[in-house]
Amino acid sequence: MNNDNIKDKPNLYCAIYTRKSTSEGLDQDFTSLDAQRESAISYINSQKNEGWIALEDRYDDGGYTGANTDRPALQKLIEDIRAGKISCVVVYKVDRLSRSLIDFSQLLELFDQNKVTFVSVTQAFNTNTSMGRLTLNILLSFAQFEREIISERTKDKMGAARKKGKWLGGRPPLGYDFDKEAGKLVINPAEAQIIKTIYELYLKGYSLRMLARELNERGLRSKVHTNKKGKTNGGNIFQNNSINSIILNPLYIGKVKYAGEFYPGQQEAIIDEETYNKAQEALKKNRNYQELTRGKNVVNPLTKLLFCKHCNTPMFGTSTFKEQKIYYRYYVCLHAQKYGYDGCATKSVNALEIENAVAECLFTRADAASFKENWKSITAQEQKSILVSHIKRVDYDGVTKKLMVAFSDGISQEYSGELKEVNHTITHDPKDGILKEPKLRQLLILAHQAQQLLDSGQAENIKLLAIWLNMSAIKLHLVMELLYISPRIQEEILLGPNETISEIPEYKANIIAREPDWGKQYDMWRSLIQKPTA
Repeated sequence: MNNDNIKDKPNLYCAIYTRKSTSEGLDQDFTSLDAQRESAISYINSQKNEGWIALEDRYDDGGYTGANTDRPALQKLIEDIRAGKISCVVVYKVDRLSRSLIDFSQLLELFDQNKVTFVSVTQAFNTNTSMGRLTLNILLSFAQFEREIISERTKDKMGAARKKGKWLGGRPPLGYDFDKEAGKLVINPAEAQIIKTIYELYLKGYSLRMLARELNERGLRSKVHTNKKGKTNGGNIFQNNSINSIILNPLYIGKVKYAGEFYPGQQEAIIDEETYNKAQEALKKNRNYQELTRGKNVVNPLTKLLFCKHCNTPMFGTSTFKEQKIYYRYYVCLHAQKYGYDGCATKSVNALEIENAVAECLFTRADAASFKENWKSITAQEQKSILVSHIKRVDYDGVTKKLMVAFSDGISQEYSGELKEVNHTITHDPKDGILKEPKLRQLLILAHQAQQLLDSGQAENIKLLAIWLNMSAIKLHLVMELLYISPRIQEEILLGPNETISEIPEYKANIIAREPDWGKQYDMWRSLIQKPTA
């Protein structure tokens, strides 16, 4: 039977799902799975007048528990639902689909999103009826309640352990090892010396970036971990963020932090409190105090037009203050911002210089020469509109200092002048002001950071990572769903206007992430951008 395009047909095409927990008796001619299927077919046949038709494809899981969703037939069922091949799922009993309330609620949400009816033959459960939908809402409410209870219990348990100064598990930080017999962190002398060096150099005036470079040149590396199978990971070079985390970590003064309060820890201190407090003051003083909200209405005319030729990634407009007095605006390479300036030859470029250079190239064209006279008197938004209408792309090469402008008609022009780079000793740390960024942007950045921790082996699994981040594993799963959003949309979230991104609710982004087709994702995204929904 051809199951394609059934959504265009009036019939209700029914997939029958069967499951048996054990493999006992599956080699017989007539099994429990066959009995379940026969009951389901009889029920479907009784609904023929309503247009119900049983699909020939079988979705049988023999010898699989209902406690989780790791079942081949169930996963095939989900794939076919998303592909639009199924409009109704029929089971003998609800527990054949799942014995986990949370899994069951998530499956029902999937059915609802794909307009798939769910029917249990022996329990009169049919989401195509008002009573069935009421039952569904009750089940989902209980599932939500269960999730919240689990989250609260986990949080309370973690809080109680933290207040007693206990190490909650996971991989110990640089400077400590975990003593299983004592059940606490103990000092690793060689690593502790690295921690002392970090605090010492930072208080001597090293910036985070300078300090990372110094440690790496000395051949020092992050902590090396060995798992139960003997596989090692870690030993990475130091980066700004990792050093920042070390300076902020109260473990090194023999304390633990929970809910903004410090409690005596069971581990010995590596750094004395006076040194730690001085480092906190220096960190606060050295951070860039630029208020990002001051610049959220600032328009950077070349955003989405300007690219780093070396990395082939966009350059986005940003700004900073020096000594809280001098205002700098510049374009920085997205790759350099994420992975460090040492890996990019372009780094960044003065915003006004490159905007003027692009404008000069534009004015040489007959159809745009008239803009030159009033160019400096019009707003940045008006400049951007003119540039977007005439220019397809601008490439800047940090090695040759050359600028290439590609116009919309296919003609390219090279700028003959030379552009200056920005001194990076005054640029802001990517983490500065992050809490003032739109919530969706924060979550996407967190998702990438979490994935990096998992990929590098610094975090063993999502459950432990969620504990470190002081959030539930379910919440972290939802955050990391954002990584399934297409790169094109992620770029817009990272670089788009703050006002627009702030209006996109998190749950709407998760809905987009669950759509496997990137083209459809973008259509959904554009509808949100054009008509945000709270």
